[in-house]
Amino acid sequence: MKKLLATLLIALSAHAVAAPECQQFAPNGQFPVLANAKMAPKTRLLCYSDFAVLHSGLTHGPLWSAEHLTREHLGEAREQVRTNKFFEDPALPAGEGATLADYKRSGFDRGHMSPAGDRWNGEAMAQSFTLANIVPQDRENNQHLWAHIEMAVRKIAVRYGEAYVMTGPLFTGQTLRTIGASHVFVPTQLFKVVYVPAAKEAFAIVVDNVATNRYEMKTVHELEGMSGMRFPGIPETLKDQRIGGLKGV
Repeated sequence: MKKLLATLLIALSAHAVAAPECQQFAPNGQFPVLANAKMAPKTRLLCYSDFAVLHSGLTHGPLWSAEHLTREHLGEAREQVRTNKFFEDPALPAGEGATLADYKRSGFDRGHMSPAGDRWNGEAMAQSFTLANIVPQDRENNQHLWAHIEMAVRKIAVRYGEAYVMTGPLFTGQTLRTIGASHVFVPTQLFKVVYVPAAKEAFAIVVDNVATNRYEMKTVHELEGMSGMRFPGIPETLKDQRIGGLKGV
């Protein structure tokens, strides 16, 4: 049984490599850029079947995920069955990734950056449960507010035919909390950057990583200033847009 599980996990991570085809998940083929040099060491681009992740061996989790949501794929995603089988990604060197034990009795949910609900086939659904795509997230936040935000973004992609979505953690303050023996960093906030080409619209959403029903709408330029990242794939002319809010959230 253990050998079978190991074989399955290796198969699930077969696409988790830095490859040119990853660029299809980023707007205009351009991934976020780390403007803060302190974030750059031990980063690895992991390419899965329908999303990509930049993983940090310092925080032991993703710095961002990238997905290209389409109306067609989201229609197929509604038919998928959630697997809930989290796993330690064998594509990462020993000591760089989080472990299942890190989350045990931590009090935090294992929060997806590229959501399981966006995955449109069985392989992608299974891959989304890699801990390389997961951050420690407040349980109530993950299961309520954040879930509503994810649904609202899906509705935008369906309405306009497609959307590029980049999601990640923010780490602010002098003292950061960690969990587990690996010292997995706990985000202080979470963000989503959404670019909708057909609507010529781009915006960011920021949520404190606590039990809350409040979220903030930010411009992309504001999120760039907060995150230490740049989003070069989004046209500069759209980066100062501020929308009123998300329907249904």
